[in-house]
Amino acid sequence: MSARPVIGLTTYVESARWGSWEVEAALLHCWYLDAVRAAGGLAVLLPPEPDCADALDRVDALVLIGGADIGPDRYGAEPHATTDVPRVERDASEIALCRRAIDRRMPLLGICRGLQIMAVATGGSLIQDLPDAGLGLVHREFPGAFTEHEVRLEPGSLVSRIYGADSLRVNSSHHQGVLDPGGLAPTGWALDGLIEAAEVPGLPFGLGVQWHPEHPDRRTAESPLFTALVAAVTGQ
Repeated sequence: MSARPVIGLTTYVESARWGSWEVEAALLHCWYLDAVRAAGGLAVLLPPEPDCADALDRVDALVLIGGADIGPDRYGAEPHATTDVPRVERDASEIALCRRAIDRRMPLLGICRGLQIMAVATGGSLIQDLPDAGLGLVHREFPGAFTEHEVRLEPGSLVSRIYGADSLRVNSSHHQGVLDPGGLAPTGWALDGLIEAAEVPGLPFGLGVQWHPEHPDRRTAESPLFTALVAAVTGQ
């Protein structure tokens, strides 16, 4: 193990523009990197790869980041009209990484899409469009926007212990959510009943959250989450 725990973060693969270039790129908001560094970790990027799970030999923990909708074929559903075009390679890579991390009992954090990956990877399914499902809260007004709402946390759960609270005000920017948590145990809910946090039973640190703790506006309030992830590697 290095002096700083090595935290592997998955990436987007999207068309991006910088300098003279406009090409497909594996990229990631620096927000995630800043949050990991602030917690004492060394961030490395894990772009989609066919044999990506072998990368876990070289990192100490895994973060599954946010992004586009998971292809509904991954959980046996037909696509809703609002569902994004699937990122096929990314879906396959992240599901494989998630399953391998759980098998290895590696510290695992899922953020937004990452929570949904954890659910699908363990046999669960998703609500493809929350407004169409008629849930009471607005979880995203439009792509790129964040809204705030309360989340109730299961007393004594990992997420409750991390934040030292049984409720939390969080930010949201998603139009899909977890329907069936699969092998996860739900431990946080929005006031409309949507699963907002879920954990891997029996794993010392296996947690997915539906909100965006990496956002700079949340850096202080969310620092306990990233600090706990790094501490899970070192056993502190």
